[in-house]
Amino acid sequence: MRPNYHPGWVMDDNINMDTSSSEEAITQLWHSNGKCPKGTIPVVRTKIKDVLSADSIKSYGKKKSFPVARPSSMNPEVTNVSKDHEYAIAYTNGLFYGAKATFNVWNPYVQEHNEFSLSQLWILSGSDSDLNTIEAGWQVAPERGDTNTRMFIYWTTDGYQTTGCYNLKCSGFIQTSNEIAIGASMSPISRFNGSQYGFTIIIWKDRKTGDWWMQLGDGPDRKVIGYWPASLFSYLSQSASSVQWGGEVINRRSGGLHTTTQMGSGYFPQEGFGKASFIKNILTVNDNNTLTTPQNLNTYTTQKSCYDIVNGIADDWGSYIFFGGPGRNKYCP
Repeated sequence: MRPNYHPGWVMDDNINMDTSSSEEAITQLWHSNGKCPKGTIPVVRTKIKDVLSADSIKSYGKKKSFPVARPSSMNPEVTNVSKDHEYAIAYTNGLFYGAKATFNVWNPYVQEHNEFSLSQLWILSGSDSDLNTIEAGWQVAPERGDTNTRMFIYWTTDGYQTTGCYNLKCSGFIQTSNEIAIGASMSPISRFNGSQYGFTIIIWKDRKTGDWWMQLGDGPDRKVIGYWPASLFSYLSQSASSVQWGGEVINRRSGGLHTTTQMGSGYFPQEGFGKASFIKNILTVNDNNTLTTPQNLNTYTTQKSCYDIVNGIADDWGSYIFFGGPGRNKYCP
């Protein structure tokens, strides 16, 4: 199955994607061993230890709480269930039919086995227990078997209660590409004061079927990965009401102290290019199926002394954010 159309805005001539001086392409490690034949898809092997690391068989492959930053609608119930999650995000609210961004890729340190650090985009609609999300980005999660940086996707239709999962761990996302293994390790990784690597994610709604399609890349090697069927969702079967980009970590406060789990590169955004993690060419899709720069891109961080975020606009980067931090430090006990 393919999208009913492949909009011209997927290759957007108005955005300067010349990244030769700032970003180099990444690959997946398994590509060194070959590729899958047409008519098949690559699937990351599930090991016994992966399943045993979950709290239960039922919870395997699922997020454990309410991991979405709700800067404009915090309430005691949501704050309680998301208390272990910390964010540094940019967000915009309105009526959307897709989103796009280029993600700088790092391998942050994660202190505890049951913590993680990620960089992603969230496409959202609904609220609290009725929240619908489509999510994609990269993540370091030791609970998933190792500390490699891995590309991931996620979805839910009930605020992470019973529906949805990571990658292909449950029925939902339908993969069509035989070239990308969702959940596989990514390589190479950006280096402090060294080469910077990244990848572009585009998610858009097929206005004929209502399905949400995902593509990796924005150049001649771009790949349509698959789609989330419209039938999965309630609110997102129509459109999205919010889009977020940024970082998230789990803070278990082991020993009563803030975690040393890093977000992004592990450096604060004020360090800038080559040191801090960034997301650039941040765009949304409006009701005319046109990629546009968000007019009101707000920022939110849980604890600025632990993880922070700054945003801006540049000719060659479009709308962008730098974000991240080291976690525990003398200002973040």
